[in-house]
Amino acid sequence: MSIQSITTSPYAKTYLAYWEASYKEDLTHDIMPFWLEHGLDREHGGVYTCVDRAGKLIDPTKSVWFQGRFAFTCCFAYNHVEKNPAWLEAAKRTLDFIEAHCFDSDGRMYFEVMADGTPLRKRRYVFSESFAAIAMAEYAKATGDQEYARKALALFKDMRRFLSTPGILEPKYLPAFQAQGHSITMIMVNVASCVKQVADDPELDRQIDESVFALKNYFMHPEFKALLETVGPKGEFIDTGAGRTINPGHCIETSWFLFDVARARGDRELLEMALEILDWSWDWGWDKEYGGIINFRDCRNFPQQDYSQDMKFWWPQTEAIIATLYAYKLTGDEKYLQRHRQISEWTYAHFPDREYGEWFGYLHRDGSVAQPAKGNLFKGPFHIPRMMTKAYSLCRE
Repeated sequence: MSIQSITTSPYAKTYLAYWEASYKEDLTHDIMPFWLEHGLDREHGGVYTCVDRAGKLIDPTKSVWFQGRFAFTCCFAYNHVEKNPAWLEAAKRTLDFIEAHCFDSDGRMYFEVMADGTPLRKRRYVFSESFAAIAMAEYAKATGDQEYARKALALFKDMRRFLSTPGILEPKYLPAFQAQGHSITMIMVNVASCVKQVADDPELDRQIDESVFALKNYFMHPEFKALLETVGPKGEFIDTGAGRTINPGHCIETSWFLFDVARARGDRELLEMALEILDWSWDWGWDKEYGGIINFRDCRNFPQQDYSQDMKFWWPQTEAIIATLYAYKLTGDEKYLQRHRQISEWTYAHFPDREYGEWFGYLHRDGSVAQPAKGNLFKGPFHIPRMMTKAYSLCRE
């Protein structure tokens, strides 16, 4: 049996038809209009994300990784939901802003810039580059412009070079602490998968293979039934607060990135690995008392050190919505459809702002709103519209 030959029950067909319509309605009439009206900078180009509940600008600082995220979001929706020219125009204006203002002379990207693009800060990460690369790839797919496919591949290769060349990126810790992180390992799977849609280069599959090997052999720890955020150079368990941390949202996101690869390759072994990650992470993340996906857990069940450890952020919920729906599509296992219903009912009962539009981002553990801003340097037009676009496509399939 191929990975994609699952049939659905009459109930499932009705259920999926409901969500297909809901995702498209919310995306096209709420989320995208909110950011085109309140976020798009028509003077300088690019997008603002620091807005209050009603969309009023509260800080003109621009998050560079959100420039790429927004351009990707616009193109992804254009490619998979509807050919809205306003989305493609917004993406192009944002890509132009990225290329004009967001790269330093060494080829690396900034993390924050001023409204007009004046640089403010660089960080040791390459996440700004990762989102710019997938934006360029998705724009190339939308327009057929092979120059952007070339740029996406070149930026991906620059990321590989930055990560592998000692001295380019400042270490997170002093030499006494040797470790590697899950975040960059998982994001490189997604970047390579996105660029592969428009470019053919063996380095893309090499990156996917390397990341999958690391996830399986280093970050997955069966003794805890957990995928850990920080491990030693060869996957050694580090018995500290950082080493024991589980980020269920990141792990669930990883699972559906791997679903993309397993599906493209027809790889059942990889599908089973991704399902195991999803199952472990759901068990750690689902809050049995209040519902929703919790931020952080400790694999030994010690108190978690992060101040937001028991909060409910918007993005882990969106990752769980995608992953459970995707798992149902690839397996036909009704438990994943039930989990999709669980997470969807809780999420849609607490996050959408029925008065001003868009979603709240930060809730207390019980689901009450911690603060009502619709965006900042870390929340903006990405996880929610990406979820709606991806889930809409899965429902249609």
